[in-house]
Amino acid sequence: MFKHILLPTDGSKLSNDAAEAGVRLAKALGARVTGLFAAPPATPIVYKAMLPVGYASPEEHERMIEKAARSYLGAIEKAAKAAGVPCETATVTSDFPADAIVAAAKKRRCDLVFMGSHGRRGLRKSSLLGSETQKVLSNSSLPVLVYRKV
Repeated sequence: MFKHILLPTDGSKLSNDAAEAGVRLAKALGARVTGLFAAPPATPIVYKAMLPVGYASPEEHERMIEKAARSYLGAIEKAAKAAGVPCETATVTSDFPADAIVAAAKKRRCDLVFMGSHGRRGLRKSSLLGSETQKVLSNSSLPVLVYRKV
């Protein structure tokens, strides 16, 4: 069925849980996985919890992105290795993560995108209409499997 699964990550707990579930699915299907981190482009402003907290040189910002990528993608590599699932990783830079996810899935010839969503309902759901998962669902010509924790 599916032979190559893209596992996008932003390093969050939900994203890590989704990646682990994606690795389990890949193992069950005999598929391989690609972990993807769509990093924001380097800027002089440093953010923490979506608030500007300082400034960094482009080189410092690049090092921060590389460190985050190693950490986020390392979690996927670790889960894949433990499960015996072939894994590769990639980092792309984009202002538009959903577009980067769709493009990476096509470029790497993935046949499934497996990613997390918060699974909120009612009024809280409407606040997620701009979520990256929703954008990937709307723009991908590939199947997208959404992992939800409710």
